[in-house]
Amino acid sequence: MQVSRIRALRGPNLWSRRTALEAIVACTAAERCIDTLSGFEPRLRALFPDIGVLRETEQTGSISLAHVLEAAAFELQAAAGCPVTFSHTATTVEPGTYQVIVEYSEEAVGRLALELAQALIEATLNSSTFDLQAAIAQLRELDEDERLGPSTGAIVDAAVARDIPYRRLTKGSLVQLGWGSRQRRIQAAELDATSAVAESIAQDKDLTKKLLRAAGVPVPLGRPVISLDDAWQAASEIGLPVVIKPQDGNQGKGVTVNILTREQLETAYSAAAYYGEVMIEKFLPGCDFRLLVVGNKLVAAARREPPQVVGDGQHSVRELIDIVNQDPRRGQGHATSLTRVRLDDIAVAQLDAQGLSPESVPLRGQRVILRNNANLSTGGTATDVTDEVHPAVAASAVAAAHMVGLDICGVDVVCESMRHPLEEQNGGVVEVNAAPGLRMHLSPSYGKGRAVGAAMIDELFAAGDNGRVPVIAVTGTNGKTTTTRLIAHLLAAQGLRTGMTNTDGVYINGRQTDSGDCSGPKSARSVLMHPEVDAAVFEVARGGVLREGLGFDRCEVAVVTNIGSGDHLGLNYITTVEDLAVLKRVIVQNVAPTGYAVLNAADAITAGMASSCPGKVILFAADRQHPLMATHRAQGKRTVYIDGPMLVAAEGARVERIALANVPLTRGGSIGFQVENVMAAVAAAWAVHIHWDTIKSGLASFVNDTHNAPGRFNVMDYAGATVIADYGHNPDAMQALVAAVNAMPAQRRSVVISGAGDRRDSDITDQTVILGAAFDEVILYQDAAQRGRADGEVMALLRQGLQGASRTERIEEIRGEFLAIDAALSRLQPGDLCLILVDQVQEALDHLAARIKESRESLALIG
Repeated sequence: MQVSRIRALRGPNLWSRRTALEAIVACTAAERCIDTLSGFEPRLRALFPDIGVLRETEQTGSISLAHVLEAAAFELQAAAGCPVTFSHTATTVEPGTYQVIVEYSEEAVGRLALELAQALIEATLNSSTFDLQAAIAQLRELDEDERLGPSTGAIVDAAVARDIPYRRLTKGSLVQLGWGSRQRRIQAAELDATSAVAESIAQDKDLTKKLLRAAGVPVPLGRPVISLDDAWQAASEIGLPVVIKPQDGNQGKGVTVNILTREQLETAYSAAAYYGEVMIEKFLPGCDFRLLVVGNKLVAAARREPPQVVGDGQHSVRELIDIVNQDPRRGQGHATSLTRVRLDDIAVAQLDAQGLSPESVPLRGQRVILRNNANLSTGGTATDVTDEVHPAVAASAVAAAHMVGLDICGVDVVCESMRHPLEEQNGGVVEVNAAPGLRMHLSPSYGKGRAVGAAMIDELFAAGDNGRVPVIAVTGTNGKTTTTRLIAHLLAAQGLRTGMTNTDGVYINGRQTDSGDCSGPKSARSVLMHPEVDAAVFEVARGGVLREGLGFDRCEVAVVTNIGSGDHLGLNYITTVEDLAVLKRVIVQNVAPTGYAVLNAADAITAGMASSCPGKVILFAADRQHPLMATHRAQGKRTVYIDGPMLVAAEGARVERIALANVPLTRGGSIGFQVENVMAAVAAAWAVHIHWDTIKSGLASFVNDTHNAPGRFNVMDYAGATVIADYGHNPDAMQALVAAVNAMPAQRRSVVISGAGDRRDSDITDQTVILGAAFDEVILYQDAAQRGRADGEVMALLRQGLQGASRTERIEEIRGEFLAIDAALSRLQPGDLCLILVDQVQEALDHLAARIKESRESLALIG
């Protein structure tokens, strides 16, 4: 069994809406059915009893090693606690080759599971050992390292519950919520609105106390100290017992409380000084509480207990700590709801203060404190007391947060009870924390968890706001780029700052930010990350969907222009038009329930996607009498069609008309494929509520030149001859171009063409068969890149298609695109027409522009 080409599908894809790994797996004849492998399945189940049911191939009814790989990779993740629910194995046109798809929640974990599944199969085949528990532990540990921590995770889960999309921007806890101009960002429990000034104040404990005191919030007496002697002097002034802590600290690091002697103070001072400047303050008797403030409200409160063990008269302190740490809720860092208790120097010192050592055996019921501070990060526990908080205490916590300037704030309070005002019990606020941990509120050791993540999302996004900008996805065989550009133009005419991706680049509000073929998911994600995007239009090419899935979880509008036979068939196991339609259909399947699919009713395969759309459907076709169009309109649904010289958009009794004479792109309605592109764009704009006056004015102002739509039927004048540059590269495009050219007057017609090597032989020859019947002269040139073909192979196929051409009088082969263009231009006479099918689009257009300029200058000199 050979595993190759593992792809991470990071968005909705051909197989599922879920993130997944797709691997190509080749099996030998014997490996295609495990029943032929003596004793394989019993050995497999002995090594991994929970592997579950092995699903067989529908076509053959057999279970291959590829199916075993799928099941093992899936079940290993499930055993490690990963929330996975989907896996699949598909056969391909190559005998013994399979596509194995396994969902992952964290990509690195999915990849490791695939590796371990391969190791399991090898162990089974070789009758060797496989350490299942070690494999699961390895996956679980990696998952804890990779996944979002509980605080960030709770906020993201709350966002997902409100249908707010998210994207993790780093390996850490920096997350984007929402898209474009409606996005917000969080870093753990810190919001993008949190100012650096407020965070700096919160880190300065002395300054924080001064501000809180000014706001009338009770705080303990204290001051910064610069030396051990200064600390003892401050303690004497304040009165013992005291607390020593770093002036800029967090998570209870370096904090020592209830200091009663100089000896204790010396030890505590050393611990605090390790983290920088030191502060000393009056020790407040009572319990340690954490109050969480979000915006203007107290949303949760917890009483924190320091890490401790309770004696049983049998086990030592060290052994009791080991027993406590066996709690599955305890882990390292912040990945779990509780942190493991540490037996370190601080704990040993605390034991010593109680007359104990790690080897002491406490009496049954004896409570042994292992630290003075009660932070969860040092092994403490928490009890929810939200329902006990007195309104005056809540008001003090909110006032403290506002005085510091924090939207999200953890307020640490020491007092006897939450049921009475702080002033009545000599309690006080001892600390204010930016980016507070949420674990104690989400999963307290005792009491009920609180929906603090939802409270934060409510602070970020108003009710009903899902943080999304309209996303329009455009796919098809031909017309994608022009339709994408025209839709973006209409959105911009509405005043929306529009992000666009296509095969020419990435554009933000009309400014190009990247060049090249940017029709994949990476470019789409970059647009949705931009804070100045009010709407997005994405050309979606087949390659990007195959490689990585979509760059968004769903779209408001999905446009499918058409499905043709010349669109890279034969690559990546997409061998038929039906296969291609299933792939292109992915954008339709991921339309929002409130959105629309815009489908070409004249293309039966495209129109058939309507049943896959979760939202509504707008059909377009030039023929209003087409049966699908007539039925759709009779049902009161939206249609776009042509009625004489008018483009018509109809829904029930409502009708909007646009004169094609006012749409330059269609040349008065004479260019059929451009009329189809316009209908698709109008339907998409209608679907996202663009005003009809804006649509009409936008259509009138869109010029199909080399700037707005490079390589998309760009019409130019060359010394009285008509030159057309187009990027068409498949038989369907040739048919459309021939129809368009035939509608234009010309004395003599010529064409310059090459062929893309990554097409089937028939797709290359079919192009020149079509062109040979429409043009008087054909000039062939070889692409700069042969895309896997031998030198001259594509040229031979093109010439083959011209054999017996009914119209072509002259055929010429020229090496080099620009030389071929020059040869064609040199033969043009006024009134002629030349169609140039460009390969290097921008370079060829620049070359044409230079030649046209030279021609005009030459004519001016003659004149």
